[in-house]
Amino acid sequence: MLWADSLQLAVRAITAQRQRSFLTLLGIAVGIAAVILLTSIGEGIHRFVLAEFTQFGTNVISALPGKTKTGGTPSGLPSSARPLTLEDASALERLPYVVAVTPNVRGNAEVEGNGRTRRTLIYGVNANLPKIFRSTVQSGQFLPPDDLGSARAFVVLGSKLKNELFGSENPLGQRLRIGGLHFRVIGVMAPKGQFLGIDLDDTAFVPAARAQELFNREGVDEINIAAEEGVSSAIVAAGIKARLSARHGREDFTIITQEEMLKTLSNILNVLTMAVGALGGISLLVGGVGIVTIMTIAVTERTGEIGLLVALGAPRRTILALFLGEAVALSALGGFFGLLLGFGLAQMIHLFVPALPVHTPLSFVLLAELVAIVIGLAAGVLPARRAAQLDPVEALRTE
Repeated sequence: MLWADSLQLAVRAITAQRQRSFLTLLGIAVGIAAVILLTSIGEGIHRFVLAEFTQFGTNVISALPGKTKTGGTPSGLPSSARPLTLEDASALERLPYVVAVTPNVRGNAEVEGNGRTRRTLIYGVNANLPKIFRSTVQSGQFLPPDDLGSARAFVVLGSKLKNELFGSENPLGQRLRIGGLHFRVIGVMAPKGQFLGIDLDDTAFVPAARAQELFNREGVDEINIAAEEGVSSAIVAAGIKARLSARHGREDFTIITQEEMLKTLSNILNVLTMAVGALGGISLLVGGVGIVTIMTIAVTERTGEIGLLVALGAPRRTILALFLGEAVALSALGGFFGLLLGFGLAQMIHLFVPALPVHTPLSFVLLAELVAIVIGLAAGVLPARRAAQLDPVEALRTE
């Protein structure tokens, strides 16, 4: 039998039972649409989270006090671990491949200025912070490179904190009181937005030594290091570990590289995306069951036709291919309409909810259509084999 004849028979069989074929197509289409929609949202969230982390660069390494086996940030609970110091941060600046180093002391305090008061997050850092975390000063300047022991009482405001305290007025040169200390405003940072629920614009930056005095601390919460681009963070981390171990006499700190953190985070998000896609795949299984049911009914209804084809000399492999082709055609068409439906729904959701990141990679589209075809092929095997194994004489008796 010619391929054109086989195609014509398959199309005729599909169009002969339009309602039944439409319901079968619909089952596959809904399954594919669910997979595309869920994976598009999952991939969008994946890209959004990674973009949030990489906005500060991809070559940042952090040293935290206390030896732990898993990465994380300080819990804020009392610890017997030897603290990292400002001198430790200075010692790391002389390591190979290190571009910039800043200590980091964090805490909350009341900021009073221009007759207004606001409680906000205070960062104790040094002049290198903009270089490490890719921050930009909107007006004025950032903290000057003062000596550790003689850092002047300067403060740089986040854009939101500046608006809350001074509105449209120019804050440069104004005096603020943070906790029990007085500072002079020398700069305002450009808007940075939020990072994992933390408003980076509602902050104030002061010298690390002043922050230690403000919060009555001996050490720093962490030391952030920026490595040269193109240099493996593992090499730089090994140098940091050796230098701090020599200063402390033992390894009582934790090194976290952004590269490792992003890799772990990416793996977790990939698993979540695949899990979400698998949930949508349940609908595909339902569609596959529908194809099995429809093809089984089709074999029963067309027993006489099968017997006639065999009696006229059609090989059994032709009968097998005929019914398999019909099943694959149903699933492929259903997959195509499902792709259109899923992609359309994803874009509609993004249109009405712009804050929800949605991204549909081409690989997902091709994989979804391939899965639909495979399901149709698998679902059509048993009914097609049954049709090919029918005895022509017995089949003709059904007419």
